[in-house]
Amino acid sequence: MGQDKTEDVLAKKGRIVALVIAGSMLLWILAQRIAPMLGVPGRFVFLFDFAVLAALIWSMVVTYQIWRARQDTKG
Repeated sequence: MGQDKTEDVLAKKGRIVALVIAGSMLLWILAQRIAPMLGVPGRFVFLFDFAVLAALIWSMVVTYQIWRARQDTKG
C-alpha cells in the first residue's frame, strides 16, 4: 500500500513538472512574439527570461528528486 502511494505522489510531481516546463516555454515564446509589438523595453523582457529560466531550473531540481526517489524505491 505504501509503495502505491509513493508512486502516486511521484507521478503527481512528474505531471506538475511537465506542466511547468510546457507552460513556461509557451509563455516565453508568446512573450518573445508579443513584447516587441507592445513596445516593451528589453530589460523587462530579460526579467521574463530569468523567470522562465528559474522555472526550468526548479523543474530540473524536482525531476532529479523524482529520479532519486524512484532509485530508492527500487533498491
